Amino acid sequence: MTTTTSPAASSLLVRLGIPPALAWGYIAVLLFMIGDGVESNYLAPYLSHNGFTLDIAATVIAFYGITVTLGSWLAGSLSTLIGPRKVMLLGGTIWIVFEILFLAFALPAQSFVGIALTYGLRGVAYPMFAYAFLVWIQSAAPTEMRGSATGWFWLAFTGGLPTLGSLVAIFSIRAIGEYATFWLSLVLVVLGMAIMLLAVKERSGYSSLLDDQQRSQGTWRTLMGGIDILWREPRIAAAAVVRIINTTPYFGFFIFLPGFFTERIGFSQTEYLSLITIMGLVGMSFNPIVGKISDRIGWRKVLTFFGGLGSGIAMLLMYFVPQWSGGSFFLSVLCACLYGITLCGYVPAAALFSSLCAPKDKGNAMAIYCFSAGLSTFFGPALYSGLNALFGTEGVIWCYALLYLISAVTSWCFLLSPLDPGEQNNPAARRLRKLDPVTSK
Repeated sequence: MTTTTSPAASSLLVRLGIPPALAWGYIAVLLFMIGDGVESNYLAPYLSHNGFTLDIAATVIAFYGITVTLGSWLAGSLSTLIGPRKVMLLGGTIWIVFEILFLAFALPAQSFVGIALTYGLRGVAYPMFAYAFLVWIQSAAPTEMRGSATGWFWLAFTGGLPTLGSLVAIFSIRAIGEYATFWLSLVLVVLGMAIMLLAVKERSGYSSLLDDQQRSQGTWRTLMGGIDILWREPRIAAAAVVRIINTTPYFGFFIFLPGFFTERIGFSQTEYLSLITIMGLVGMSFNPIVGKISDRIGWRKVLTFFGGLGSGIAMLLMYFVPQWSGGSFFLSVLCACLYGITLCGYVPAAALFSSLCAPKDKGNAMAIYCFSAGLSTFFGPALYSGLNALFGTEGVIWCYALLYLISAVTSWCFLLSPLDPGEQNNPAARRLRKLDPVTSK
């Protein structure tokens, strides 16, 4: 496998907003997340049809969300401490080991404890692989390319989970069955990790991202630096709230949308998986576009209006229009695609995180970003379980919409950055730059 890029190819990648030295990393993340996403929209029904209730399946997935949260924090903190490449290797190894235990022992034995432990602990792995690469991007990409480079990351990430993962599941389940499809996901993950190891040679990701002063603080202090930045830099705390809200409804949907569309609306499993695949394909294609737009008109503007307000409205349409239209597949897909596109409005969040604090705290800020992304994986299913018992599914949907409104207000009121391309003529941003000049370096 060649790992070098010709001058013409490098020029094209730069115009697209992809750092040439990291180009193969996007392919690695895409393949890894396809493998991880194969099961995302049929695991809960599979468990419910093989000796477990849907509530037990939700409990397993909620525990998985907790370990994803842990893995997300470790992805940012350990990337700062030992380098993103080593964290990606560690995450991939954990995924492979626990997936083999899950498939070879826990699932055939129909052991709730075994499934909860093996599948749940595997949750540490994918954020360590994927989010460590996101930290690598923020470390290596020029500031003026950061939004678009992040957009391409999310294209690779969401292209796999759940988009192309669901597409693979559609054809694989028909060809080899549900259980064998789980094993196929393992093959894809191994392939993604192999590409990362062999092809990504950008050197900054091979070693610690700490400066000399931070190295002198010791390992534990460095790891905790990814937590205490929340009260040292209040805007990072506000940004964390926005990032948690970003995908909390999205991961909550994985619990009830399969049943909603197949049992209440009347779609077949293939139709539902097709809807999710189309939504993901359309949404992921807009990630680099929205990232590029945010580099031009401003990260905060896109995050507030396109991300927060847009996602709230689109999510409501995605739930109510299929009911009002009598189960129209076309209108259901149209609304799902609109939701997928508006979620892209959160692409600038990573760039904002790394610009809201001094350069020496960039690694800690990205640790909080990754941690927040992981928390949403837990909060989505957990919030659904709690709210559904109180208000029913429709009440959950309105609560999710309220969360998106809170996200929009928080973004506009608290996420002003002097490095935001859209704030160059903003008097408040200019004052902030003068008061805190280190963030403008």
